[in-house]
Amino acid sequence: MKSSFNPPVRTLMGPGPSDVSPRVLAAMARPTIGHLDPEFIRMMDEIKEMLQALFKTQSPLTMPVSAPGSAGMEACFVNLVEPGDKVVVCQNGVFGGRMKENVVRFGGEAIMVEDEWGKPVDLDKVEKALAENDNVKALAFVHAETSTGVRSDAESLCALAQKYGCLTIVDTVTSLGGIEVDMDGWGIDAIYSGTQKCLSCPPGISPVAFSEKAIEAVQARKTPVPSWFLDKNLVMGYWGGGGKRAYHHTAPVNSLYALHESLVMLHEEGLENAWARHQKHHNALRAGLEAMGINFLVDEECRLPQLNSVFVPEGIDEAEVRSRLLRDYNLEIGAGLGALAGKVWRIGLMGSACTRRNVMLCLAALENTLISMGAQINAGAAAQAAEAAYAE
Repeated sequence: MKSSFNPPVRTLMGPGPSDVSPRVLAAMARPTIGHLDPEFIRMMDEIKEMLQALFKTQSPLTMPVSAPGSAGMEACFVNLVEPGDKVVVCQNGVFGGRMKENVVRFGGEAIMVEDEWGKPVDLDKVEKALAENDNVKALAFVHAETSTGVRSDAESLCALAQKYGCLTIVDTVTSLGGIEVDMDGWGIDAIYSGTQKCLSCPPGISPVAFSEKAIEAVQARKTPVPSWFLDKNLVMGYWGGGGKRAYHHTAPVNSLYALHESLVMLHEEGLENAWARHQKHHNALRAGLEAMGINFLVDEECRLPQLNSVFVPEGIDEAEVRSRLLRDYNLEIGAGLGALAGKVWRIGLMGSACTRRNVMLCLAALENTLISMGAQINAGAAAQAAEAAYAE
């Protein structure tokens, strides 16, 4: 006999998903209506307007893809990359590698610029790659690398792309809503994100936007977009605006209620205030962790406030710590990926999870667990240091 699934109540401080606000969860429980209902279309227009404000763009091709952030990534590459196109791909973590996969799968040539994991993309290396290769169609990079917690200089990278006459494809999955993103100001051509990070929505929706130059590139393709579902020429008949919408697919109605509510909450808080909140709580978490004796992977000047990669103390089984945190405190933090597996934890402070309560819970739970496992840390120092940071 099967029964209803009732998940435990967790505090989500990993690399995503993040805690979902009760307001957003309540929005998902509202009555389902048709995806062509006039009231639903009215809400779609509001989502589009709020996403434009969030991306800082006037682009008419701004919309949520009805699938997770990985589909937003694919939407950008599948529309812009044709067989034979050269794309300079920056990799300083896991997700730059996924960009390369997309370029190759759509017949493009990936020219790789690789940097050490935990370091930002090297501007000089990028300029060298652009200068040495003719007819580069696009520069692709991750703004906020989720696997390490490092921020690359998106504005300067976009300026290099403009200097060499190529498009930009930018991953803002972890940055959007947590730190500054300025699509029009920086000159980003194709941008994608996800709802489950700093927007504190359930996973499953990917906001994207395309600049006028990117739209022209899509329209000038010599070959059809190889994905029917993600072809922006088709889907804009549904998301293009105005009262009359062409049926493209059955949108995830209740998930879009959730996105609308999360965007309303962000609008109420104010975008700059949200960035400041993420920085404030990061400062307190950093103070507590460093007082405990735990060090960060990423240098402070390029460190993401919303995704903190920290080294596991020597001699400690990092997986056992995560298991105990989940079992004893209902607290989730993330493991390292790739070359960093077993060496770091990734502690998220994203969206609704970015609170003083969660910072203090994480510090206390981590300290207690490490002490019980015999770690050589400075017991009792974390909470005091965090409180001092909040008092500044």
